[in-house]
Amino acid sequence: MILYNVTVSVDPGVEKDWLRWMQEIHIPEMMATRKFVDHKIFRILNEVEGGRTYAIQYFALDINDMDNYLRDYAPRLRQQHAERYGEKALSFRTLMEQVI
Repeated sequence: MILYNVTVSVDPGVEKDWLRWMQEIHIPEMMATRKFVDHKIFRILNEVEGGRTYAIQYFALDINDMDNYLRDYAPRLRQQHAERYGEKALSFRTLMEQVI
């Protein structure tokens, strides 16, 4: 199992819109790639000042699905997010492999 974790710091002024957009538009588009078998959204509780931070986790069965996603889908989906929220929702990504 491969975990693709996207951590996003969201400006409070767009938080409700961002969360709704993630649930209604972005995550369904991610899942429609058929490269992920599940997803979860977490709000990080030990927050830094100035916004809310979320971790969106997507689960892929293997690294091939992840590589295919990164090559064929990620650029377009990342661009949509950047165009909609810009500096108001900054993210970084972590790729992890389940070992146990």
